[in-house]
Amino acid sequence: MLILNAADVRACLPMPDAIQAMRRAFVALTAGRADVPHRIHLNIPRHEGVSLTMPALVDDDAGAALAVKVVNLFARNAERGLARIQSAVIAMEPDTGRPLALLDGAALTAIRTGAASGLAADLLARKDSHAVALFGAGVQARTQLQAVCCVRDIRTACVYDTSLDAAGALAETLAGQPGFPAAIRPADSPRDALAGADIVLAATTSPAPIFDDADLRDGTHVSAIGSYQPQVREIPPATVARARVFVDSRPAALEEAGDLILPIREGLITSDHVVAELGELLLGQAQGRTAPEEITFFKSVGVAVQDALAAQAALTRAMEFGIGQQVDW
Repeated sequence: MLILNAADVRACLPMPDAIQAMRRAFVALTAGRADVPHRIHLNIPRHEGVSLTMPALVDDDAGAALAVKVVNLFARNAERGLARIQSAVIAMEPDTGRPLALLDGAALTAIRTGAASGLAADLLARKDSHAVALFGAGVQARTQLQAVCCVRDIRTACVYDTSLDAAGALAETLAGQPGFPAAIRPADSPRDALAGADIVLAATTSPAPIFDDADLRDGTHVSAIGSYQPQVREIPPATVARARVFVDSRPAALEEAGDLILPIREGLITSDHVVAELGELLLGQAQGRTAPEEITFFKSVGVAVQDALAAQAALTRAMEFGIGQQVDW
């Protein structure tokens, strides 16, 4: 069995490759070429944690992929000097079930989640988008910005986090690095971050909206990946109501995404407000942005088909370049 740690996963899954893997993933999902059961939620209340199990099988014209991810989110891990997200992905041979590899799931999740937002921006953001507002300075923030920079000519970015120190540290770390704009600065407030933004990336753990709808410019594209539970949301309901809404998976989003579920409960929208899955856009079954002044909103809760194909892409590169550690199994 091949073991790929976090550094190996990052080396084997460059963002352009990850975005291409997400194109295949969302097409397979929408076309019925993937079997993706709803993920299993196991609450661990004593430690303020939740464990999610996510299996997926893809069987399309490009081949087959089989994987299971277990991702654990523990709110108090920081007190122990540990990352909030702990995860592992097992990739298996689809024709025998034989385990092939164990991959660091946190690194893979961050990359594939960023890649989905990058793909959404490629499909939905205005072509002349140059400025990003990034909400959140955690593990997902870097790959969210990196992915959008792969599909648009991003020249400036503002980072807002409830920890101004964290926002400043991220801006200082990323500014001018390869694949990132030279002009990245921390924002003093959500309004400051949104001023002039063409693309908004939300990657927070906030249970309540993180900005005011009145501060969001017409023509903006918004991607939100932070909330994955029915009772929490990052995006103001007024923004959702006036946006053209797209999702990774319609069934998963309507079951798990508080950004959509809560406005539906409040009577602001109906489930029909969701225009399409990304796969429908890629297959030409739905239209994306229809006008420059339109607000587009991509809500992602994450689906296991992303992990299966991201893992497959990483393994292909690992075997090509001899990356990772082989162990007897």
